[in-house]
Order: sequence, then C-alpha cells, then structure tokens
Amino acid sequence: MQYNKKLAAKKVSKAKAEAALQHRAINDFSGHIPDGLGVKVWGPLDVEQLNSCFTGALSDCVYYSVHNNAIFVGADANQAAAFEYSSHQRAKMPASLVYKFAPRGFPRTPYELEWLYKHYANEHAPHRDRVVMYLLINELLLVVQKLDESLVDRTMRALSYDPIYRDLQSPIQGKEDMDTFQRALRM
Repeated sequence: MQYNKKLAAKKVSKAKAEAALQHRAINDFSGHIPDGLGVKVWGPLDVEQLNSCFTGALSDCVYYSVHNNAIFVGADANQAAAFEYSSHQRAKMPASLVYKFAPRGFPRTPYELEWLYKHYANEHAPHRDRVVMYLLINELLLVVQKLDESLVDRTMRALSYDPIYRDLQSPIQGKEDMDTFQRALRM
C-alpha cells in the first residue's frame, strides 16, 4: 500500500514538473516586436530586442540606458545614470533578484513578468527588491496605457489584461523606502 502512495506521488510530481516546463515554453519568448516601437540588435549573436525607450512614454523616475537597452528605477536609476554620464560606458545591471528575473529591467516575456510578480508578492523577499519590482511593474503598466493597442507585445498584453497586475499594493512603507523613491524622482 505504501509503495502505491509513493508511486502516485511521484507521478503527480512528474506531471506538475512537465506542466511547469510546458507553461514556461509557451510564455518564455517575447513574440513579434510590434512595428513602431523599434528594434535594437544586441550581443555577439545579434539578437533582436524591443527598444526599451518606448519613444518617450517612460516617466521621469525611470532611467533608460542607451548603452545596454535597459531600464533602471529607484536608487539603481540614479547610480546607472551617474555612472554612464561620467564614464560614457554602460552601467552594469545590479546584482539583485529583480535583474535576475528581468535582466533588462522591464520584463521581456510573460514568464519574466510572472516571476517579477511572484517575488514582488513574496513578503519574505528582500524588501528593497520588492519596492523595485513594484516600480518596474507599475511603470510598464503606465507605458502600456500610453501606447496604441497595435504597439503592445505579448508581455504588455498579459500585463494589461490579467487582473492580478492591477491595483498592486505598494510595498513602500517607511522613510527609507520613500528616500529610495524620491532619489529616483530627482533624476
């Protein structure tokens, strides 16, 4: 009897793993980049990526790096901007959970968006990372609202149509969080 329970549990575990892999395969590509947003070619493999500057749709508290096609928010935005303006070199992506799940700042795929949201919602994640994830998701939502429907890609569509991304609770609580946010506004 015990053997059957273990075997059944193993089958369920294997089915869940296969379902997770299938979900990732479906959601871990950006799809067609809409004409009008622009494409940048990056890296030794000449990979096409969405031009993250969004033709002026970004708010003032965000820094867009032309050197690496990345978005920075909060204190990361100030540090990246100061480094790039003073050295004329590309800023390195901060070593945090945020940029592990969204290497260019904004999520490029629905899968990256899910991971950002999952860790934003995790109260055990580092608080500073939760604040940055909140700012990135909120900023992308604002960008999507400014764009014409024809310019929205798969990730933006997932963000605008899935109700879990609307009305996010701000993790910004105390003076330290507000200081991080205010530094971004003074850029």
